Amino acid sequence: MTKLSDTKSPAHDRNGKKLTSLAIRRVILEQSKRAHEGHIGSNLSIADIVAALYGQVLRLPAQYEDRDRFVLSKGHAALALYSALFLKGILSEEQINSFCMDGSLLGVHPEHTLKGVDFSTGSLGHGLSIGAGAALAAKLQKSSRRVFVLLSDAECNEGSIWEAAMFAAHHRLSNLIAIVDANKQQALGYTDDILRLSPMIKLWQAHGWDAVEIDGHDVPALAGAMNKPAPQGSAPRVLIANTVFGKGVSYMEGKIKWHYWPMSDEEYRQALADIEVRS
Repeated sequence: MTKLSDTKSPAHDRNGKKLTSLAIRRVILEQSKRAHEGHIGSNLSIADIVAALYGQVLRLPAQYEDRDRFVLSKGHAALALYSALFLKGILSEEQINSFCMDGSLLGVHPEHTLKGVDFSTGSLGHGLSIGAGAALAAKLQKSSRRVFVLLSDAECNEGSIWEAAMFAAHHRLSNLIAIVDANKQQALGYTDDILRLSPMIKLWQAHGWDAVEIDGHDVPALAGAMNKPAPQGSAPRVLIANTVFGKGVSYMEGKIKWHYWPMSDEEYRQALADIEVRS
């Protein structure tokens, strides 16, 4: 198995200048294989969104009290977040290599006790409420910080998402930006077969949000849409990011089993080769 120390990938320029989707996918695959963990497809589908956030959008200097906040509402994709934090130099190589080990802070779901993580998540349906509260706090404090919440489309089955959406629209939280990872599948089936919510853009618009659809694998377009200035007091904004589950790995794309399934040695080698060509 390839180790981080054996490669000259962008993962080793940990100053943030080479934080790319490809580098994030490499770390996701390596750490998933080392830990023999699943949720690989869910992590791969948000790699480009996370690359846009941590490479071109989030204002994060620790000493800056008005730094932006990020809520990974689909907490089972925490490895994509850890990968970005590693590539930014916020997590060390020793830390990223402890993913899912006994005593590690890097579990399948993120914990706020880990440096670089503001909010613990993983119980689906709560992240938008957390984000709305953080955005309202910033508004009351007259802070310039923005709050970004990354949701899954299947998570929008939860009623609490729509309660939070109505709350945010009522309070005109223009500093709140939600991104829906619309990969169209979930743990046990395809999203429209479980509970049909499409066309999702109309649901968000009906709840008072400025909603747009976007290619969830187009990093420049994602960054541009996230950084678009919003007049104070305007509606909160949501990006319906159309993505491919398992993006970059040929045998994972659109396949339900890769919500939980770990990789074999041969599947791992093929996945590494695939992302070099397909990402």
